[in-house]
Amino acid sequence: MKRCSTAELREKEIINLCDGMRLGYADDFEFDLTDGHITALLLNHQRGFLCFSKCEALHIPWGRIECIGEDTILVKINVNEAPYCNYFDRRN
Repeated sequence: MKRCSTAELREKEIINLCDGMRLGYADDFEFDLTDGHITALLLNHQRGFLCFSKCEALHIPWGRIECIGEDTILVKINVNEAPYCNYFDRRN
């Protein structure tokens, strides 16, 4: 089993396989405290200067990750599926 630190995960660009959109980089992680496994990646979408006005977070469940490569993380997210549609609408 190949292991990766959270610092290394933060350096990998996240790409959605459904539409090829570059989502950015993981800002934070959600952990299961009982077993220590990562359950989700969190990406913050900044709105306004330095995120003073509002931040929207995209919660990507671990089950949506298809592949973690050398420099990218491939995920499958249908942009029309709630709650993802709200995030992608605000991103444009």
